[in-house]
Amino acid sequence: MQPLLLSHFTAASCLGHGLIPTLASLRERRSGLRACDFDGAGLSTWTGSVAGVDDEVLRADLRDYDCRNNRLAQIGLRQDHFEQAVAQALARVGRRRMGVFLGTSTSGIGQTELAYRRRDPVTGALPADFHYASTHNPYSVSDFVRRYFELEGPAMAVSSACSSSAKVFASARRMLQAGLIDAAIVGGVDSLCLTTLCGFDSLGLLSSRPCRPFDTARDGISIGEAAAFILLERVPDSLDADAVLLRGVGESSDAYHMSSPHPQGLGARLAMQQALDSAGLQAAQVDYINLHGTATPGNDTAEGLAVAALFGAAAPPCSSTKGATGHTLGAAGALEAVISVLAVQQGLMPAGVNTEHVDPALGVHYLLDNCVQQANNVLSNSFGFGGTNCSLVFGRAG
Repeated sequence: MQPLLLSHFTAASCLGHGLIPTLASLRERRSGLRACDFDGAGLSTWTGSVAGVDDEVLRADLRDYDCRNNRLAQIGLRQDHFEQAVAQALARVGRRRMGVFLGTSTSGIGQTELAYRRRDPVTGALPADFHYASTHNPYSVSDFVRRYFELEGPAMAVSSACSSSAKVFASARRMLQAGLIDAAIVGGVDSLCLTTLCGFDSLGLLSSRPCRPFDTARDGISIGEAAAFILLERVPDSLDADAVLLRGVGESSDAYHMSSPHPQGLGARLAMQQALDSAGLQAAQVDYINLHGTATPGNDTAEGLAVAALFGAAAPPCSSTKGATGHTLGAAGALEAVISVLAVQQGLMPAGVNTEHVDPALGVHYLLDNCVQQANNVLSNSFGFGGTNCSLVFGRAG
């Protein structure tokens, strides 16, 4: 594939608002997970919540979009000079030539939870001030961002569980290569809600302590929330050597099971191989892998087997950053794309926070300490329920 330029990017998670606190937390191997106190959930688990979401006030003309997910999105848009970067790109390409491609899993379903608490006691009707289309609807966050920047180009939402905001890179790439747009805002936003917390608890997938990806004692996930945005453009004629490019995209759908990965990681391996092929890279040219690494026994085993099968004994260093951020579900692909770009720019392969004893049966070179060295090509994995898989390759331009 023709590489694409990540001209600007930002992320907000439990590690902090923006790139500076995110990078500092990774360098210090600091987790943002805390004992769950979300909305009276009463669950014995840990979560990664973003500070200040409840206090964020949406712009007056966008008040119909008010929900936790869109407030979190606005926090992300207003940091790291992302608004200014979009404005500069718009001056070059125009409002009709910029698209919006965002991933989310549960979108603003939390607003529906709140609305149900205020149903009419006689009829059961939801309150009149509840706006499903601009809150709960998965397209809500994409429409919010499109209206936030007053764009006139295409906009879409991808909701494929935990691969959502990785797959948006593929959607934007196709639009750019088809000549339908000249720039794209890609990313993902997912926010904490009781539906997610109680749903994963009912599946027996929540850990009662901070999650430990690839650990021998791993026993479940810790749920987080995040907003991450990337401005994606065609590669210009002149480019700084330290610029970061999207070099490869791989997608697969093994449809093995509704909520469990293929036990040998077949779909994961196909996605990784396709990403390498589209980037024109051999496995030995990958310097670091940001694993999907949810810390469930089945997921980590399947991913470990897939990595071992594709990369062999010379597999590169790898880690999952979910021990630091929690599993941000539909935002995970975009958040970890930003972390992967930081790995390329900063020469930092982050350690897997909370993991103490790497499971030897998984056969991977899992980092328990930060590795500071140049990373020219980084592979980032995002695998979702139903066997929907996506792998991305990011690389240094120079």
